Amino acid sequence: MRALLVTSVGITCAAALTLPLAAPALSAPAAHSASARPPSLSPESPGSGPPSARTEAAPDEANEADREGGAGEGGALEVPEAAPPRTGEPRAAELAGSTQSLPLEPLAAPSDRSVGPAASGQGLDRRTARPFSLVGVVWDDAEAELHGTVQVRTRATGGTSWSDWQDVETHNAEHAADPGSAERESGAVRGSTAPLWVGDSDGVEVRVRPEAADPQHPDAAVPLPSGLRLELVDPGADPAPEPGLGASPGRTVTPAAFAGNPVPPTVTTAVPEVLTAESAATSAVNADLAPLGAAVIPALTKAETEEEAAIVAAGAKPYIGPRPKIITRKGWGADEKLRERNFAYTKSVKAAFVHHSATGNNYTCKQAPSVLRSIYRYHVKSSGWRDFGYNFAVDKCGNIYEGRAGGVAKAVLGAHTLGFNTNTMGVAVLGTYSSTNPPAAAVTAVSKLTAWKLGLFGANPKGKVTLVSGGSGKYAKGKKVKMNVISGHRNAFATECPGARLYKKLGKARTSSAKLQGR
Repeated sequence: MRALLVTSVGITCAAALTLPLAAPALSAPAAHSASARPPSLSPESPGSGPPSARTEAAPDEANEADREGGAGEGGALEVPEAAPPRTGEPRAAELAGSTQSLPLEPLAAPSDRSVGPAASGQGLDRRTARPFSLVGVVWDDAEAELHGTVQVRTRATGGTSWSDWQDVETHNAEHAADPGSAERESGAVRGSTAPLWVGDSDGVEVRVRPEAADPQHPDAAVPLPSGLRLELVDPGADPAPEPGLGASPGRTVTPAAFAGNPVPPTVTTAVPEVLTAESAATSAVNADLAPLGAAVIPALTKAETEEEAAIVAAGAKPYIGPRPKIITRKGWGADEKLRERNFAYTKSVKAAFVHHSATGNNYTCKQAPSVLRSIYRYHVKSSGWRDFGYNFAVDKCGNIYEGRAGGVAKAVLGAHTLGFNTNTMGVAVLGTYSSTNPPAAAVTAVSKLTAWKLGLFGANPKGKVTLVSGGSGKYAKGKKVKMNVISGHRNAFATECPGARLYKKLGKARTSSAKLQGR
């Protein structure tokens, strides 16, 4: 039997609300939404999961089966939860997402040398699939790198035309748990590209072309990793409307839907009558901030934030920014049965690493919860991580979302910056910002979030901090590295993340964050 460490309030509430699962009634999703059609799993389209859970014969069980084994990180304070291993607990089909995992096949050598070396590469010709909204490619060895290009094109559900070829970011290894950590060494982790959001689709084609081993000999190519598979992720339905949010019949409403027209401050979110054990545990760690089961942690003024003595670290006042509104995992519809059941913490939050999700910019803010559920499923079921990799996410409208479970005010160990996950936080801005400017609302949200969260731990957003590398490829394990308290991912790893355009905005984010703290 494992034990769950939460606040005394959380324990009481969790015990009171841990009741048999009763699925809430759902509003009909809007046409051509990411959740417009519930998945129809069949043996013809195998399910996906980490290697220890993957099976071709029984996709339903494979999709939802949990991987066993420890989680946690070297140097982290690990707190396991109280729950026995699961064997495929039934769930409401309307809420469940799904993953189709398709092995890639050899392609004929290209006649057009502009697409790569003459070596055939791997991929899949145009084919129909069950509805999906996000794609990615994974392979067996998490340590292997994919040297080449990955491109996909898709067909919108119910349509007949195909999209242009879209590039998938192949360099994703730097978004991961630290080397030597329990999460990294679990045996479930796989190599993976970044996921790409394509919207509600039912047709796909993919090609993976290797790089030339020698520019002078284009016919010789770098070998591709073994076990390449295409992952097609359906995020499932949006959460049911929260009582009191003004939902109209036949329309699904999520907190992000109010990005352009915020909910009036007088409207409160009702606490659900029934929570699963997993949902109660995830919510209980935020019990000091919002009622158990809340979809939103409300914003506070600076004075109100400073008065929350129960969560403000000693010495943080007066340099702490006002707490921003944060949409909880409940609010964006995270399926708590997917993640590892225990939480992992480090001792502090000394720095924040800013990322872009590299999932593309072709999403609306109303779709952001679906994007998050897709990334979450891809991180856990396809890439084999214990949970969503980032501690927080920000959409293009400036909405802030709780990421990895464990408590938004706590030092939760993430898997966002290889080698520097300990004592840091990761913030992913949804989108790709290599050549596109990030919206001002997103940069402002990063400033607000870091002013509050770094302030809880006494960190100055305009300051410097010395971190110890866990081994990142750019810095050897054990090397002490001085960085900005608010850094871009590229400062810790040889990567383009968070994209050149977003990276240029970090100076402004530091200044604004410090000003919000009163510095």
